[in-house]
Amino acid sequence: MLNATGRVLDAFWRAAVYCLHPRVMLLSLAPLLICGLAAGVSGYFFWEDAVDAVRISLESWRLVDTVLGWLAHVGLGSLRTMIAPLIVLAIAIPVVLLLSLLLVALMMTPAMVRLVALRRFPALELKHGGSLLMSVAWSIGHTLLALALIVLSMPLWLVPPLILFIPPLIWGWLGYRVFAFDVLSDHASPQERRQLLSEHKFQLLAIGMLTGYLGAAPASILFIFIPAAPLLAVPAVWLYTLVFAFTSLWFAHYALAALNDLRLSRVASSTLIDGVEVLEPLAGSSGDPEGRAVQTLPPV
Repeated sequence: MLNATGRVLDAFWRAAVYCLHPRVMLLSLAPLLICGLAAGVSGYFFWEDAVDAVRISLESWRLVDTVLGWLAHVGLGSLRTMIAPLIVLAIAIPVVLLLSLLLVALMMTPAMVRLVALRRFPALELKHGGSLLMSVAWSIGHTLLALALIVLSMPLWLVPPLILFIPPLIWGWLGYRVFAFDVLSDHASPQERRQLLSEHKFQLLAIGMLTGYLGAAPASILFIFIPAAPLLAVPAVWLYTLVFAFTSLWFAHYALAALNDLRLSRVASSTLIDGVEVLEPLAGSSGDPEGRAVQTLPPV
């Protein structure tokens, strides 16, 4: 039996291998086309206007204009021209990132979960603890909350160490809540899903944070090559799609394995009474029928 770290690493390398599966590659085309087209068109038509609008707004503020003038005076005038594009990117990247995440969660995750379940856990029972409507509402609700947290935490990003931890922590929490729910929605009952999200929250949050750092790569490319940002929009979206597809597979392998182990442990702890195998209720079920599995065996 693998320990917590071993489970996370095992799911990691399995997810990496599954990313090369032809079905996964084909599934990635739909969110790539939708989000890539939206980002490319927006960059082509609105990039210059957005940069000019931000630059005019900054110059209208006396304090900012004074700082920009001082930068030019000390020979850092090039930074003056970079501030407006940086602000536009800082606003646009979270929008592109959230759109990519939602598209992958809705268009790729269900199919990839079925692929993982079919190949690794073909006997895993479907209990349909969540519906498509619940998944959409859950994803949108948590995405809006994450976006609010990003906006509220931006002043803290000015403190050098915090910028390395706050955004990945927020994206990690968002990935943990969205992808874990979607992965378990078909196979786990509501009670099983709540128990797994509670018992494995630190491992799931760690997976989310690690993939959050991976998600910083496309943003870094855009910030490094700011003048070419509109041209790099589609490649950046492609990288975001790959990162979130890998994230979804990582959560799928980990969560489905945890669900399978949970059910096996319940079977192992069952007792046989008069030819009826009664499984102990799950922790915290309080007698809820969903937390109890009953299987009738033929008389011996």
